[in-house]
Order: sequence, then C-alpha cells, then structure tokens
Amino acid sequence: MTTHSSPYRRPLTAAAATAVLLVTLPVPPAAADDSTQCTFPSDKYAGRPWSLQRVLMDELWKQSTGKGVRVAVIDTGVDIRNPQLKGAVDTRSGRNFLEKDLKDENGGRIERGKENGTTDRVGHGTKVAGIIAAREIKGTGFTGLAPGATIIPIQQNDAEGHGTAETLATAIRYATDDAHADIINISQDTAKAVRPESVLKEAVDAALAKEIVVVASAGNDGLGGNVKKTYPASFDGVLAVAASDRNNERAAFSQSGAFVGVAAPGVDMISTVPGGGHCADNGTSFSAPYVAGVAALIKAKHRDWTQRQIVAQIQQTAERSIAGHDSRVGWGVVDPVRALTEDDKPIERPVAHEGMSRGEAPTPAELHLGETAEERDARLATYVMVGGAVLVAAIAGVAVAVRDARRRSGRLRRAGRA
Repeated sequence: MTTHSSPYRRPLTAAAATAVLLVTLPVPPAAADDSTQCTFPSDKYAGRPWSLQRVLMDELWKQSTGKGVRVAVIDTGVDIRNPQLKGAVDTRSGRNFLEKDLKDENGGRIERGKENGTTDRVGHGTKVAGIIAAREIKGTGFTGLAPGATIIPIQQNDAEGHGTAETLATAIRYATDDAHADIINISQDTAKAVRPESVLKEAVDAALAKEIVVVASAGNDGLGGNVKKTYPASFDGVLAVAASDRNNERAAFSQSGAFVGVAAPGVDMISTVPGGGHCADNGTSFSAPYVAGVAALIKAKHRDWTQRQIVAQIQQTAERSIAGHDSRVGWGVVDPVRALTEDDKPIERPVAHEGMSRGEAPTPAELHLGETAEERDARLATYVMVGGAVLVAAIAGVAVAVRDARRRSGRLRRAGRA
C-alpha cells in the first residue's frame, strides 16, 4: 500500500514542486496559481499572513511559546537552509525512511534511516515545519505559531511518492520510541483513502498510548461534496484537521466526514521554503501544522495534560456556528488564544455549549413551602416597629392640632375685647 503520491510522474522543477500536496488529488486544486508559483529559494514575505493577523500573537505568547515541546514532522524533509528554521530543527534526531536507496552528494549510498531528514526537494515538509515553529526574523511578518518548539525532521515521502504505509508506520514508531516526540504532524494520507495495513494503526496506537498528540490532515478530495475517510486521519484518537478559509468556512477542496475533529486556515498559507524565503500554498496539509502548533503551545503550558485532554481543549475552544460537531469543520475553526486562556482545568472530551458559560451552574435558591420560626419572629418584629412608628406619628399630629386650636381660640377672644 503506497502512500498518496504526487500527481506529477516526472522529475519536478523547483517551481512545480511547490504545487505538490501529499494527498491524493485528481488535480492539485490546493496548489498555488501557476502565476504565483515560486522557485527555491524565494523572496521574503514582508507582511503578516492573514492566518496570523486573526491571532493576537503577543497575548498568545504571553501564555506559551511551545518551548521545550518536540514536534515530529513526518513529511518530505525540512530544509534547514531557511534562516527561520535553522534554529528550530533538531538535526541529530532527524531521519529519512524512504524506501528507495539514498545517495550522498558524491553518489555514494546512504543507509536508509541514517540521513537526518534535512533535505527537501519538494518543499512540502519545509512549509509544514514553518507553520509550526518558524523563528521570528527581520524582514517578514511570518512566524510559526509555536516559535519556541523544536522540530524533529522525519523524511518519509518525496515528489515521486516513494513512501509507503510501512515506511510511514516506521517513521511514527521512530518518533514515538527514539525521538521522544510530544506531538506528531502527518500532512499526508494513504493512496485512494482505503484502510491501510494494520501496521500503520498499530504505530498510531502506540504513539497515543505514550500520550503523544497525533495530528493529521483530513485530505483535499472534498470537491463536489465528496465524503470519505482518509488514513491515518480517520483512526481513533488522531486529530483530523480540515481546511477553512478567511470566512471560517470549509475550503471547497477540504475533505468532510464524521472523523473531522477541527478546521484551521488552509487557503493562501504563507510559509517557509527550501533555501530561504516564503511561498503561498493551499490544502489541509497546511491546516494540520497550524493545529499542531497550537497543541505545542498547550503542551508547553500544561506538561501534565494527556493527549486526549489537549485535543479536547483545542476542540472545545474552537469557533463554530452551531453548538456541536459538524462534518465539514468538526468542532469548529481552531482559536489559539481561547485555547490558551480558557484553560482553567482539563477536559476529557468536548461538549456542545455554544453561548453557554463553561463555569459551574449557579445554585438555585431554596424553596420553603411553609414559614419557619425565624421568619415568623422577624415578621412580628417588623410589625411592632412599623406600628410603633405609626403611633408616634399619630400622637405628634394630635398634639400639634390641639396646640394650633388653642392659639386660634386665644386670638378670637382678644379680638372680641377689642
């Protein structure tokens, strides 16, 4: 069972390589326009991408930068020549698990699994890594959501689709057992979206058992309302991520289904490319690392939270238009700031609560069907006080009336004598 392969069956130029997504597509709708495709390296993107403009980054990073969290990027490799990634990548932990023989610069054979995963002819894995943990540098407003996190580069696929379900399982096992990953990002799926060999599920289950958050792209075969499961995104416990647009709606190409956990920006996604600079691209491949970055932030802030609790927190705080789960965007579009600030206590699973407080419900007042002795005494005391006040006022009024009458009578007598 091969992993989904590139739609290109010939050697790729650097310009064409940016169009490749690691999901099975009849055509690559998630690729950038031909007019805007970039070469490697490329120019810097000077502004702040729209997917980051919607996040209060300073407020977010006051809560966490992802420092100390290790994120395995199982992909086409991560090129550390890009200045924003050089300090983000653990080169000693990187590996290459492609099936084909590897060659060094002099044409010599490199034993599979020994090369450190820091080459990337496609550019896909370099973009994925940048969305998670690219460091800030002058001249661009682009940065990773978790700029304190560490990337573990694990090369498992290439432009020709040489990766298999077995090598993907091997990569997951390595990230779990040897690279000490806290989070695994998989922006690819198996060919034709059919359930792969059990070895892949076993590897995913082993990662989940070690409290590793596994994030995977939902897939890009959603045009025309197409609904089908993709793997490993459809495995229980994996956080499957759909793509959303600027309006927080499902991107047209994004895969739908009950397995979708959340959505994240996946249209016109700016990120790092091999050699330096940036390019734009589209696809759930770039939505998944957005969520993986948020997971890294939560993990760094709450080291004792389980993978289930981190996933539930992301889902619970997502922005949605309905109270519960939706097959198009899952529990909603991820909200990084809410995920990091509405975190008083961990939860095990998301619940439908749109418009409701997450706090404890107020305690209703007690209902008494009869009058207690204390209430009766208080009532009688009130009657005595009010009655006394009324009596005093009445006596004072009579005294004033008598006085005034006497004064008028005296004036009349004196007037008669006169």
